[in-house]
Amino acid sequence: MKILTANFVTCAVKTCKSSPGSYPLHFKDAELEQSDIEFNPSFLQNILPRLDWEAFRMTAAELGFTTLPVEKPTPAIVSLGNPPSSAATSGVTAADEGLMRDLHTLLLETEVREGKMVCGNCGHEYKIKEGIANFLLPSHLGE
Repeated sequence: MKILTANFVTCAVKTCKSSPGSYPLHFKDAELEQSDIEFNPSFLQNILPRLDWEAFRMTAAELGFTTLPVEKPTPAIVSLGNPPSSAATSGVTAADEGLMRDLHTLLLETEVREGKMVCGNCGHEYKIKEGIANFLLPSHLGE
């Protein structure tokens, strides 16, 4: 399960639907795996406006990635797919490029292979096995 996915899911228990504690789900006993994926600045440029940055930072910190800035980067920074001369004239710094590469690594290359996602409101645990989270609820929780 990609770390990115955690930014778009919430607890499925009916009583948690209106609780702010049900989002984001928190990883527990997570086994991470990284794979090499070609750097994709246009993906980052398109996904950044859709990310709940505070929830993403919380999830990243829980998994040991503590270097993300407090402020969400602007999509304009992601002009890294352009030739170096245009990146230099657009005001993109080496720190910006490093941040975008770190985001790429965290969002696209890092995957939770085994573990659990836990609701902060009700404590329900969603198991992750072989990279797939099981969001099916027992019948007594889905009613």
